[in-house]
Amino acid sequence: MAEETPPETETTPDAPPEGEAAAEVPTDASASGADLGSGDEPGDEAAASDEADASSAAVTDAAAPPSTRAPEILPPKERRRRARAAKAAAVPARAATSPEERQAEREAERKRKATIRSQRRQRDRAKAKERRGAPAEPLAPRREQHPGQQKTRQGIVVSDRASKTIIVRIDVARRHRSYGKVVRTSTTLHAHDEREDAHIGDTVVVRESRPLSRTKRWRLVEVVERAK
Repeated sequence: MAEETPPETETTPDAPPEGEAAAEVPTDASASGADLGSGDEPGDEAAASDEADASSAAVTDAAAPPSTRAPEILPPKERRRRARAAKAAAVPARAATSPEERQAEREAERKRKATIRSQRRQRDRAKAKERRGAPAEPLAPRREQHPGQQKTRQGIVVSDRASKTIIVRIDVARRHRSYGKVVRTSTTLHAHDEREDAHIGDTVVVRESRPLSRTKRWRLVEVVERAK
């Protein structure tokens, strides 16, 4: 049998030798990585780029005009604290004064207020004097007074025990408006008897008068019939 000869392999000048296959040619990415250092990684590069973007954005916001800048949201307590601080900064600081100087300031303030009050009182007095000097409006004519008609009642004396006072019983008989039955009622009143002329059982006439005591509102007019 004829012996087979192995095919000849073509060698290219660019291909590395077999023993040097493990050594790879560094690429652009690896070269850049070697330049950054053996300890740097791609994640660190991304973080560094984010920080650079944030700082550039902050600089841009600071440089932007106030109208286009986003408003800062603060909690209520912080807003009040800042408002108090701004108000305190706006008030000029008062120089330290002694108790005597403060007392003098208080007295000066009292004098100023007293002057204002005195001027106001003088103006009020002048206005009142002008009003008094003006002609008064004529009063309306007084309505003519007519004496009233006093009520008169006839009754029977039931008591004359008190001094100059009699108790008179007034009997009233009227017909009921719905049933037609005659209803009899009575009431008592205190009358003034100046001469003590009436006695128990007498029929008398009394007339209404001004209040003479706590209970007396009537006065004896005449004795119509004596008791038998």
